[in-house]
Amino acid sequence: MLDKTGVPTIEQIRSRFHDQATLVRPKAILECYENIPCNPCETSCPFNAIHIGEDINQKPVLDPDKCTGCGICVYSCPGLAIIVCQLINQKARFKIPYELLPIPKANEEWIAVDRSGNAIGTATIIKVDCLGKQQKTTIVTVEVPIEKLYEFITIRSPYE
Repeated sequence: MLDKTGVPTIEQIRSRFHDQATLVRPKAILECYENIPCNPCETSCPFNAIHIGEDINQKPVLDPDKCTGCGICVYSCPGLAIIVCQLINQKARFKIPYELLPIPKANEEWIAVDRSGNAIGTATIIKVDCLGKQQKTTIVTVEVPIEKLYEFITIRSPYE
């Protein structure tokens, strides 16, 4: 499916997530599905939780025991292929990269979007971070119903 539509299958998506017991603490989800020459996530992780190895073309692998969910890798990924996920009170909380305008504000309700670009419900904006040298990539923390855990990937403005 990925090679024909650009959209990963549900099996591919699930393979990148950790089990729900692990996700009670925030963990990076590395949605790299193909081998490409890239390693900013590995070099930027201050906890040595992401490993690619000597062949820069390999897909990154996360050590969930070392990952704190800090989100530095989210800023660092040029392909916007990393999110952070945590399960809290039957909600899925995500830190996602966002590079469009308008920039959301905390407590707003935006449209939750799947990997095909389809609306799948609403996402509550929890926090918005636009820091120093990462000015081009805003990190938006959102919550969606836990049932959307494997569907959700980003947000769309409700003001369009």
